[in-house]
Amino acid sequence: MDTPAVIIDGRKLKRNIEKMSEVAKKNNINLRPHIKTHKLPYIAKEQLRAGAIGITAAKVTEAEVMADHGITDIFIAYPLVSAQKIQRAIELSKRVRLILGVDSLIGAQILSKIAKQNDITLEIRIEVDSGLKRTGILYSDVISIAKEINALPNLLITGIYTFRGPILNGQPTLNFEEAGVEEGKLMVRLATKLRDEGISIRDVSVGSTSTSASAATVPGVTEIRPGTYVFYDAMQEKYGCCSENECAAAVRVTVISRPTKELAIVDGGSKTFATDVQPNQPPIFLQGFGKVVNHPNIKLERVTEEHGMLHIDGDTDIDVGDTIDIIPNHICSTINLHNDVYIKDEQNQYHQFTVLARGKLQ
Repeated sequence: MDTPAVIIDGRKLKRNIEKMSEVAKKNNINLRPHIKTHKLPYIAKEQLRAGAIGITAAKVTEAEVMADHGITDIFIAYPLVSAQKIQRAIELSKRVRLILGVDSLIGAQILSKIAKQNDITLEIRIEVDSGLKRTGILYSDVISIAKEINALPNLLITGIYTFRGPILNGQPTLNFEEAGVEEGKLMVRLATKLRDEGISIRDVSVGSTSTSASAATVPGVTEIRPGTYVFYDAMQEKYGCCSENECAAAVRVTVISRPTKELAIVDGGSKTFATDVQPNQPPIFLQGFGKVVNHPNIKLERVTEEHGMLHIDGDTDIDVGDTIDIIPNHICSTINLHNDVYIKDEQNQYHQFTVLARGKLQ
C-alpha cells in the first residue's frame, strides 16, 4: 500500500469487539455500537455476529449505507429537524427497524407532522442532556416536555438515551467507573419518573467507550452504545481505557524529509490526521496529534495540510523513505478522512476496504 494509509490489526479488532460484547452479555443488556468510528458495513456485521442487537448512526445517509448492506436495526442518535432528512428517514423505516432521536418539542412536532402526512408511526427515543451540554433536553425539563411529545400523533416513545462521556458531578473526570454508574442511575431514575407519568419507557440507552462497562452494571439500564472501542486511539489510551497494544488502528506514514536531527517530516498532515482533539488540553494533555508507535522519543508536534512535523528528542535511526505508524488522537474523525482502510488478517495479509459511510453529511 502507498502512504498515508489507515492500517487495522484484525486480531486486535476482533478482541476489542468480543470484549465489549462480553460486557453486555455479562450484564444481560443490549449492545448497540455506534458505527461513526469505523463507518464500515463489514465491521458492523462483525459486531452483530459477536452479539450486538443493532447499530447506532448519526446521519440518515450513514444509516442508508448500512441498510443497503443488510443491517436491519438502526438507531439514528441525532435530532432530525429538516423535512428532507425526515422524509429520507421515513423511507428508510419502510426497510428496517428505525429508531429516531428527539431532543425538543419543536423537533418532535416537525417529525409528527411529516409522519402524519406519510401515514406512518415513527419509533422515537428522547435524548437527555445528562451533563455534556451538547444536544438533549435538559434533565430537569424532560418530564414536562416528554408529556407533550407523548401526546403528538404518529410518534411512539419507546426509550430515553444520553451521551455523557467521562463526566462526574458535572465535571470532566478520569474516574470512569463512578462516572458510568452515575450516568446509569440518573437515566434509570428519569425512566421511572416518566413511567409514573404514563409514558412507556422500554429502553434506557447510555454509555460511551469509557463509561459503558460501569454504566452497564446499573439495574434498569437496558442498552450501551460505545463506538471507539473497536479501534481505540491515543485519547482512549491516555484516558486509561486501553493499552497501546489494544489500539487496533494506526496511520502509516512515510518520512519524506529529515532536515535536522530534531525534525523529520512525514507525508500525513491535517488531511490525514483528525485535529478535533488538540494536544495539551485538559484533562489528559495529549502530547502531539498522535502517538508514534515504538518511538517514545518522537511526537507528531505540528501538522499542515500535507505535512506532519515530527519532533525528535534524542537519537533515532529513522530516515527518508522509512515508514512509521502513528495512533491518532481521535480515530473516528481520522477514519472519515480516508477513502479506504487496510485490515491485516491472521496471516499478516492486508485487505483493502472502502470506507462506505465516510463523508456522509446529511
